[in-house]
Amino acid sequence: MTGHTYPIAIRKLICWLLFVFITLTVKVTRADGYAEVMQRGTLRHLGVPYAKFVTGSGDGLDVELAQLFAAHLGVAYQYVETSWENAISDLTGNKITTSEQDITVGTNVAIHGDLLANGLTILPWRQKVIDYSIPTFPSGVWLMVRADYPADPIVPSGDLQTDIEATVALAQGHDIMAIAGGCLDPALSRLKGSDIHVKLMPSGMNLNELIPVLVNNEADGTVIDVPDALVGIQKWPGKIKVLGPLTPPQQMGFGFAKTSTRLRDEFNIFFKKCVRSGQYQKLVQKYYPSIFTYYPAFFTEQQRLLMEQ
Repeated sequence: MTGHTYPIAIRKLICWLLFVFITLTVKVTRADGYAEVMQRGTLRHLGVPYAKFVTGSGDGLDVELAQLFAAHLGVAYQYVETSWENAISDLTGNKITTSEQDITVGTNVAIHGDLLANGLTILPWRQKVIDYSIPTFPSGVWLMVRADYPADPIVPSGDLQTDIEATVALAQGHDIMAIAGGCLDPALSRLKGSDIHVKLMPSGMNLNELIPVLVNNEADGTVIDVPDALVGIQKWPGKIKVLGPLTPPQQMGFGFAKTSTRLRDEFNIFFKKCVRSGQYQKLVQKYYPSIFTYYPAFFTEQQRLLMEQ
């Protein structure tokens, strides 16, 4: 009797050990993003068409940076389009849902990319599930209205909080569009409890669509981040205007899975070289020449810090 059960027990033990080994091997393979990229020979750039970071025409500031990073690694570049709703899930391999500047981690899903870059604002709730590179671009949230809006832009007071309060006051009694679950959330929290009707647009809507909707007279104003506002001002001259800020300055960066530390570190090494060589500044000048006027301190400080390292 014992002679028959012993081999079965051994076989079960071997099967169990193989299962554990395979499971751990899969987890390690998924975990080491850098090793995966080098073994595959391709860097997969997750992106959402947005402003001039990812234009949808094969170029953009973040597209060119990611292409240069792939060349730095010595691998091919592949763009993988995603959506704002699925972007972080496609990067981390976990179903991510957001609400009220918070995040919920759900079931496992397929991983479709190695890094996420499309003007990705650094936000506390995002930092719970992804890691960011060195800040690559300045941002913030503004209140944009049509040119015929019955109020003039605020006059900067020299105090940011005073300017934000003055901007919110100009929106009282009006319909203001926004999209929840992203970079506009910090501004939305400032509008709550006021006499402002916040018109939340569908979560699947692209931020690029807010200004066209505004120009078509479907709302009085829109909450918008700085890069998209700059593109809109250039695209619809004389039809829109910025009333003022709704948040302090923000920063953007490239996003990486928490398990892709080495890949992120390699990007930081690459990015520092781009800044020191002046290549990065040339790309910014190509896509966002006016940003140097609005946020000169960001680039001055960035240059100083990276030159010291």
